[in-house]
Amino acid sequence: MIVVMSPAHTREMRDAVTRKIEDAGLRCQVNEGVERTVIGVVGDSHTKEVLRDSLEAMAGVESVVRILQPYKLVAREFHGGKDTTVWVGDVPIGGGSVVVIAGPCSVETREQVLQTAEAVKLAGAKLLRGGAFKPRTSPYSFQGLEEEALKILAEAREATGLGVVTEAMDVRQMDMVTKYADMVQIGARNMQNYPLLREAGRTRHPVMLKRGPSATIEELLLAAEYIIAEGNPDVVLCERGIRTFENYTRYTLDLNAVPVLKSLTHLPVLVDPCHGTGKWKLVTPMARAAVAAGADGLLVEVHPEPDKALSDGPQQLTPQNFAVMMQELDAIALAVGRRV
Repeated sequence: MIVVMSPAHTREMRDAVTRKIEDAGLRCQVNEGVERTVIGVVGDSHTKEVLRDSLEAMAGVESVVRILQPYKLVAREFHGGKDTTVWVGDVPIGGGSVVVIAGPCSVETREQVLQTAEAVKLAGAKLLRGGAFKPRTSPYSFQGLEEEALKILAEAREATGLGVVTEAMDVRQMDMVTKYADMVQIGARNMQNYPLLREAGRTRHPVMLKRGPSATIEELLLAAEYIIAEGNPDVVLCERGIRTFENYTRYTLDLNAVPVLKSLTHLPVLVDPCHGTGKWKLVTPMARAAVAAGADGLLVEVHPEPDKALSDGPQQLTPQNFAVMMQELDAIALAVGRRV
């Protein structure tokens, strides 16, 4: 449930409410908006129901509202029906703009990353992506350069000013990743790795959470709840395709998820058209469709020589094709009242 404080409440009133919640063995998450302060109450349902009447009677409390969904802190109601903007350095995700995060699937060489970073920045990307730790289906496939890759990404940030987004696959990697990166990615295969989600919630770094290939929308939102429940509100969701009976494309890119998520949660929503299709020729059309559907941003793989890539070459754009895509996105964004 959530406790909505009245506009005229004082800090002492708010602190009295949070103390009462914590004294009952529950946890609270305070969200201070421009017009309202909302306190999310997390914990045992029976205890919350017993506490409900006494909270409503406290000074400064406007109302106490039940949230019927199993996820509480990510629910749109918790944020007063308004969207959250997540800041990655000085780059906002959400708030009406369409943010494009671009870069190679895997960090392979210093030259490859620096060349790609310069190209995607010139074309309009706001953040740089690149894999240092690679979760591969086969144990014999390229697994990433690990810390050496993180150092290369950090060098690219110094050279271009682009913030770095990269994946942590394991709790033991989190400190190393947050040392170099500006945003931590939780990949699709780890969407329900609950110890990793909790660790991401304790980092206070912005987190991009990708939907698992067989996950429902509710399961994605509950995974985000794990992160926010640890005290980290800066979570961005990413739709990257789900597994269906169709096998012409790598996955089925579920663009239905964009408006559905926007109706259920206040968190920003990105789309990954590269993993969602697996074919570079389909990336630009699906990117255009994602923007039209209301996505807050895109995650796009770009490589100077995709035919020589050590991972996922068939779904990566060349810098030239990426630049064309960015120009086309400008027109789509303008048509739906947004900007790239």
